[in-house]
This record gives sequence, C-alpha cells and structure tokens, in this order.
Amino acid sequence: MIETDLTLKDGRTLHVYDTGTEGLTDPLAVFWHHGTPNIGAPPEPLFGAARRLNIRWVSHDRPGYGGSSALPDRNVASAAGDVEQIADALGIAEFAVMGHSGGGPHALACAALLPERVLGVVSGAGLAPYGAAGLDYFGGMTPSGAVSLRVAAAGRAVKEAYEASEPAFDPDTFTPADYAALSGPWGWLHRVVGPATAQGPGGLIADDLAYVAPWGFEPSQIGAPVLLLHGGQDRVVPEAHGEWLLAHLPTSELWCCPEDGHISVLGAGEAALEWLRARADDSALAG
Repeated sequence: MIETDLTLKDGRTLHVYDTGTEGLTDPLAVFWHHGTPNIGAPPEPLFGAARRLNIRWVSHDRPGYGGSSALPDRNVASAAGDVEQIADALGIAEFAVMGHSGGGPHALACAALLPERVLGVVSGAGLAPYGAAGLDYFGGMTPSGAVSLRVAAAGRAVKEAYEASEPAFDPDTFTPADYAALSGPWGWLHRVVGPATAQGPGGLIADDLAYVAPWGFEPSQIGAPVLLLHGGQDRVVPEAHGEWLLAHLPTSELWCCPEDGHISVLGAGEAALEWLRARADDSALAG
C-alpha cells in the first residue's frame, strides 16, 4: 500500500491510498469511498479479487478524517472534485467507483459530476437523498441510527452537542449475519473505524450533515452503469433506500440479498467487483 499526502488547489491536504500497479498490466483503477465513521483505506477483504481482476485500488480519507484536512460545510458533491484531483495527480484518465454505506452517495457523486471519467459504479448499502419524494427515509432504521441523522437535520450545533454526549453503540444496529461477517474477513472494518474517531467526531459530523443536506447533484444525472447492492435485513440503511435509487437511476440494477444486513452484504463484494470490471470494460470500449 502506498500512502501519500496530496495538497489540493485550495491548500487542503488529502491522505491518499494506492495499491499501485506492480504486477498488473494496464489495470482498471477503482476509487473506494468509505463509510461513516471510517478512514479511507481500501477494502482488504477484496484485495485478492482485485488482483485477479487486474484492479488497482485508490482511495482517500474524506475531509475531517485521518490525515485529510477538514472542509467546512462540505456536501456530498464535493467528493467528485477531490477524486478528480487525485486522479489527475496519479495520471488516471478513467476509473470506476465503489462505495459502502455513506460511501455510496459519494461514489454516485463522482459518476454524476465526472461523466467523462467514471466507467461504472457500485453502491453497497448506500443512502438515498434525504427528503426524497416517496421514501420513508427513517423507516426500518434502528432508533439510534434515526436519532443520529435527525439531530444532523436539526443543524450543526445540535449534532455537535449530540456527539459530545458520546452516545453508546446500539448492539441492535447489526443483525446476526452482520456480526458473523465481522467475526470473519470483514472484521477488517474494525481497523478503519478506530483511527477515524481517534481525533474526535469531526469527520462523522461532517458526513451526517452532508447526508441530510442537498447533495449537490441528482442521481438521475448519472449515465454510467450502476449496481446497487443491498441487504434485505439492513437496519442502518434499509432496503427501501436501494429501491428508491433503482427507481430514479435509469442505468441501475439492484441486487437484493434477502438474508443480509448492513455488513454481511459485503459478502457479495467479490461478485460486485466482477460486475464492475465487466461494465467498466464495456464502457471503455463504447467510449
């Protein structure tokens, strides 16, 4: 893993991760977008599949996490500009994007706002826009998860006060299938959560404020192929979010995993990566 600090045009720093090209021939770059609260290290449980598929992982700590500078009042759309500057710095002209949980909307932002560069998208257990017509946004969420986003919708001061109270983790957030996944390869997630909150909840607060504010783009803008991956038992981002996105993304398809929750759905990550590789190849040929 190559880790570097990239200085952006506005003077901010982004901490960037890159698995590089060693042993790969003209690989497809896939930009990973992490969940909340995580740092941006790409998904180690999918490294073997990525190497088999000739994929290079690139990712970064979102502003306010890990080694990346904060970006006051950032929105979801701002991820596209950051990714564009990373891609330019690394000499990557075209790429695919993949996100999990809160990373899903950020991956969609790249596809919507960088249409000439993004070849395909996977959004796993990703949120739909807050206030979306026809969606019961909080329906099916655990009460603790709903409260965390409701206080964000009430504004920064309310959200900061809530996080300062150090709310306890609700064990009902995850399903038995999720806990089984966390006891296996996807226990890797524990290694990206701790560092994300080591310096306080700033990144988490910025994420939640962005999710419940206007995103800065419409999902219907996306022209690249999109795979929506969702667990039918998800208590963090209920399946209705994936169904709403499916109805509003003309180029999308939804894989529902009926027995999976928010974490265990990542068990389909290798198949999703195969889908992404095939669609990106098709998009590159069509272009």
